[in-house]
Amino acid sequence: MSTPKQYGPEHERYTAALSYVWILCLYPLLFRKDSAFIQFHAKQGVALFVLEILSPIFVVFMPLVIIVCVIASIVGIRAALMGKYWTLPLVGSYIKKAKF
Repeated sequence: MSTPKQYGPEHERYTAALSYVWILCLYPLLFRKDSAFIQFHAKQGVALFVLEILSPIFVVFMPLVIIVCVIASIVGIRAALMGKYWTLPLVGSYIKKAKF
């Protein structure tokens, strides 16, 4: 007799890390609503995704915005894989309060 598959902390860390990979942030946000840890990282991933999408509006700052987003994504992936909550500077406190 097999036991039902459960999502352990390790699986949650990998799914949370996926939140920081461009459009893939939508998967954890939409389909893993059962985990506060995953939702925390998914909301931050969506914020980075939106910032990257809107960066061409500010043509002069576009390269800088992209570099900052890539660095923030790398730091977010690392934090998620370590099982830690890491808040994005400047916007992280607003993202925590957001209801998606």
